Amino acid sequence: MFEPEVTIIGAGLAGAEAAWQVARHGVRVRLYEMKPVRKSPAHHSDKFAELVCSNSLRSNQLENGVGLLKEELRILGSLIMESADKAQVPAGGALAVDREEFSGYITERIKNHPLIEVVYDEIKSIPDEGVVIIATGPLTDGELYDSIMQKIGQKDMHFFDAAAPIVMESTIDRSICFAMSRYGKGGDDYLNCPMNEEEYRAFYEALISAELADVKGFDKETVFEGCMPIETMAKRGYDTMRFGPLKPVGLIDPRTGKEPYACVQLRQDDRMASIYNIVGFQTRLKFPEQKRVFGMIPGLQNAEFTRMGVMHRNTYIESPKLLSATYQLREDPRIFFAGQITGVEGYIESTASGYLSGYYAVTMVRPDMEQVTFSPETMIGAMAAYVSDPNVKHFVPMNANFGLVAPLGYKVKGKKKEKNLAYAERAIAEVCKNKEKMELFWK
Repeated sequence: MFEPEVTIIGAGLAGAEAAWQVARHGVRVRLYEMKPVRKSPAHHSDKFAELVCSNSLRSNQLENGVGLLKEELRILGSLIMESADKAQVPAGGALAVDREEFSGYITERIKNHPLIEVVYDEIKSIPDEGVVIIATGPLTDGELYDSIMQKIGQKDMHFFDAAAPIVMESTIDRSICFAMSRYGKGGDDYLNCPMNEEEYRAFYEALISAELADVKGFDKETVFEGCMPIETMAKRGYDTMRFGPLKPVGLIDPRTGKEPYACVQLRQDDRMASIYNIVGFQTRLKFPEQKRVFGMIPGLQNAEFTRMGVMHRNTYIESPKLLSATYQLREDPRIFFAGQITGVEGYIESTASGYLSGYYAVTMVRPDMEQVTFSPETMIGAMAAYVSDPNVKHFVPMNANFGLVAPLGYKVKGKKKEKNLAYAERAIAEVCKNKEKMELFWK
């Protein structure tokens, strides 16, 4: 048992992962979580690691950047990935989860760990002493937000994020919707709502003219491209949705035997398949407008919504000017940041930053430990390098992608898939070597 303690603020994906990694190295954790004392506008549950937007953790394939990052985290013993694999629901080539089962498993593991003390309270300033990990998420506000801004000496940065609506399966018209995955990946894991040209045009016209909810400070320049509101996408052009979330390619309507003109997909949101989210339909339409416009989608004319789509402001720090590749403040190394507040974008990317911040926090309080590093040849290392690169001129939130990874240094025969698999093979080899070194200090 080691006496030193690490304080972690926030029990989201990054904070929960960081807490688990600190504790597994024999170091005590004091984990502060403001729920249920206070919730942000995006939160619905009192559980840790709540998935506030989609229930999809995106691709599960090694040739995809986030798929590689998932595998790296599995190898390294990530609690978040352990829970995700246990709570998995059908989603083709993606990894989607029953969000309640996912968060519930993590919450119980954290609460029952003997080295983790959970304190339900709202922290209003950065502690003056000790090693601290700030994992308060992109909705950090109030006095703690002011304390962070004062500490790092900068003005706020932000973009806007959104969540898609969820509907009851029992209210979906199965005589219209059909089960199938695009390109046949993963079986019949999605429900598909086919549109002919007339139906699509009517939907498009209704969507671009629908009344929007007032979101303070919103403008089109601050939308994160990976979570763009469906109405914003529609306004970019008549066919934009048909080349995005409404792409009909690879889907055959059994009623006609042909590809539809456009197709809305629904993804299972819980293990019982009782609720489905509308894929790609992040929105800031007013609630009555969502019911009216989305009710025009064939098969959803009588749909009951268990959650409406919402939009919220996300704040992140200008990490390249502030953080090292260990997610530490350069000017005050006892303070770490983790999660979306650092400018990593996505559930798994946030988890990875939590993993590294937790591990490197341990190395500060355990002088007996040999510190391993993750190079940009790994995805976990490449993400850390991106958020800490002072040469980044226009820092924006970033998902895991192979463009961040160090070049192979040689040519690979074949298409993009073969090249990405070569990146993955190299990355996994390094991660496995690091794991062997780290295992010597796991408790």
